Amino acid sequence: MGAAYETFRDLHRTGCFVMPNPWDGGSAVLLAREGFPALASTSLGIAFAMGVPDGRAALSREVSIENAAMIFRLTGLPVNGDLEDGFGPSPEDCAETVEASIAAGLAGLGIEDTTANPHDPIHGFDAAVARVKAAAKAARGRILLTGRTDNFLNGRPDLDDTIRRLQAFAEVGADVLYAPGLPDMAAIEAVVKAVSPKPVNVVFGPRTGPVPLAVLAAAGVRRVSLGGSLYRQAMGAMVGAARRLKAGDLDIMGGAPSSAEVTALLPKLA
Repeated sequence: MGAAYETFRDLHRTGCFVMPNPWDGGSAVLLAREGFPALASTSLGIAFAMGVPDGRAALSREVSIENAAMIFRLTGLPVNGDLEDGFGPSPEDCAETVEASIAAGLAGLGIEDTTANPHDPIHGFDAAVARVKAAAKAARGRILLTGRTDNFLNGRPDLDDTIRRLQAFAEVGADVLYAPGLPDMAAIEAVVKAVSPKPVNVVFGPRTGPVPLAVLAAAGVRRVSLGGSLYRQAMGAMVGAARRLKAGDLDIMGGAPSSAEVTALLPKLA
């Protein structure tokens, strides 16, 4: 049982914490400097940085896990791997992803019920549960497993089916439950109640708009991740700077960390 896993597990037992998602070494060390207790990778950030779409099986298991492992090596913080559908349709694929994540030193990982097929994006109920069950069997006591359903991100805004899936994931051994894209606080509260006492992750907040962390905590949420939000925020800053440059304004560096500042946070080369 690794220290990072134990620390990460204990973070979910009380309170509510923010777990931001860096996508490269620089973003990882800067976020670690700000004092967050844990970090997570972001499949969107990695995919877009490599020029491929997110959620379409464009990234390999090896690339995705190595990105998360790099974040861990650079920061020493517990890292949760955003590992999409577990890199294959079968329960055995998901178990293999768990084993590889443990070997890489990750503290946690998520397994989604997505298929990477835009025409049929969500696994059937029984298949989805079997996949999480296999992952949970491999994960038990060694890495924190998040069972995730992406109904609301894939044109299936069915709260009853979402809760049914999350409850089934909890029953077969998922440690944390997660349904990104929930529409409002009432839906978040319903999910928390349905899977209690298992902890719930929320991405950013309800789709109605951001709410203070204290509101999510009061609803019983244990963990707040950001997915690709920080990557998109960084790209937004770049687009804003590009537009100012196009207009002839070269004063674009206000608030940006210096090269020396980031270098000082990176490991020293021999």
